[in-house]
Amino acid sequence: MAIESRNGRCLCGAVELTASQIEPHIHACHCSMCRRWSGGPALAVTVGSLEIRGEENVSVYDSSPWAERAFCKLCGTNLFYRIKETGMTVLWSGTLDSADGLELAGEIYVDEKPGFYDLAGDHPRQTGEEFLKSVGLSPE
Repeated sequence: MAIESRNGRCLCGAVELTASQIEPHIHACHCSMCRRWSGGPALAVTVGSLEIRGEENVSVYDSSPWAERAFCKLCGTNLFYRIKETGMTVLWSGTLDSADGLELAGEIYVDEKPGFYDLAGDHPRQTGEEFLKSVGLSPE
């Protein structure tokens, strides 16, 4: 069951968020872009909609032919990525004011995960190709 809404913000508070229809399932992404962007795996949740206050402080970067990533221009907090074709928005879970009710439900791009860490638990693990197919995109 989706979480109706939750507030969040960037590190400096210049960007405030209200996420609605939050899937309570965190997915860890191990792709090279997320690791380069975050310094480790991205821990993120899919949201139905995202209201942004302080949008003038948000910078959006076209990180691939199919996705864009957003961050705070002032403090550099990673905010979300969005699949351009479908509008699917995936919010970095650390931006939320509360993580209550969220749980690690899966990992994606496990074929790109470095060997120096592992996430515990019995949950689905998808390769990059499997993930892209699951969201209706064709692997390049």
